[in-house]
Amino acid sequence: MKLVITLKPLWHHNKQQIAIGFGYHDTIRKYIKQFEGVLWSNTHKTFYVNYSQETLHKLFRFLQHGGYFVDYSSMSYLKNTPKKKTIKIKPPHKVILYRELPKSHKDLLKDYVNNLKGKRLSESTITIYSYFILRFLNYVKDVNKNQWETRHIDLFMENVIAKEAYSISTHRQSISALKYFTNLCKLPLFDASDYERPKKSKHLPIVLSNEAIIDLIRVTKNLKHRVIIALLYSCGFRIGELLQLKLPDIDIARSQIRVLKGKGRKDRVVSMSEVIKPLLINYINTYQPTNYLIEGRDGNAYSAVSVRYFLKQSCKLAGINQKVTPHTLRHCYATHMLENGVDLRYIQELLGHAKPETTMVYTHVAKKDIMQIPNPLDVAIKGYMESDKNNKKVLLSGK
Repeated sequence: MKLVITLKPLWHHNKQQIAIGFGYHDTIRKYIKQFEGVLWSNTHKTFYVNYSQETLHKLFRFLQHGGYFVDYSSMSYLKNTPKKKTIKIKPPHKVILYRELPKSHKDLLKDYVNNLKGKRLSESTITIYSYFILRFLNYVKDVNKNQWETRHIDLFMENVIAKEAYSISTHRQSISALKYFTNLCKLPLFDASDYERPKKSKHLPIVLSNEAIIDLIRVTKNLKHRVIIALLYSCGFRIGELLQLKLPDIDIARSQIRVLKGKGRKDRVVSMSEVIKPLLINYINTYQPTNYLIEGRDGNAYSAVSVRYFLKQSCKLAGINQKVTPHTLRHCYATHMLENGVDLRYIQELLGHAKPETTMVYTHVAKKDIMQIPNPLDVAIKGYMESDKNNKKVLLSGK
């Protein structure tokens, strides 16, 4: 009878390991100690090796070669491996960063902001770009401007952007900010024009079912919150577009809502759901907003942070386990319209996309056509039944 050796996941020394378990047997102990990298843990009283898929395969073959039966059924790492958290370094507050700058650097930052305003970039873009230049200026605060070189940008990207684990999209924004900045500085050895932005991550959007959307609206008891969710889904708004809507933008009689200065400073008109009209009228009569359609305290625009918070709570009440953001509802709007047969060109216009390629992503998640593709197993079974007249019904269980 073969002796059994059990491989199990083990979290030890802040790393995932492979624990090698067996009933005490001196021959097995001596054999296991011959495997490269094997160690003994006094804490867990077991032999172990550092985990990797390659090590697991090598260890399995090594033990089989020794004539042992290997049980590695517990090695389901997707469930047992503690997720390694990305440690993000919290950056200093921008006020502190600005105070530490020498006057020459402060003046340069002001010139940079004015330059971006002159190019008519949006306020949000100016805010983001100027923040990264503030970070860069703070990084080189002890270096005279005339001594700046492109290598300072390399060091900044390595020691600030990379170490603080910014997302790919934020990384791209930082490079765009530096391109504008070096163009403004006009120093011969300080040039970011040839820097390439990392490629965008191509993630498919999360899309909820029609039923889940209705449940989400119905479980939201607060009238204002319910109107926000209903508008985000039924009009495909970006969160910023919704929160900037004003009362004159709403035309209930014509079932239209105007979006002024959306992304790319583009205006557009979207249709209003007939179902939402009574809800919207009830909301306006109850809350009586005076400026913005969705008002926060003191008549100011409502907070996007608040929207994300109550949306998360509503998802819990509706039993929705996916990660849902306000933009998820925009994805649902586009995908459901595509499934309902609306032409992609109209969806592009309603969403305010500049390029059709942006709207094309919804063809990958829409179920209308792809779910009609026959499954190859169903085709195989059907062909088998047609070829053998005695098999009227084929059961995969074999019964």
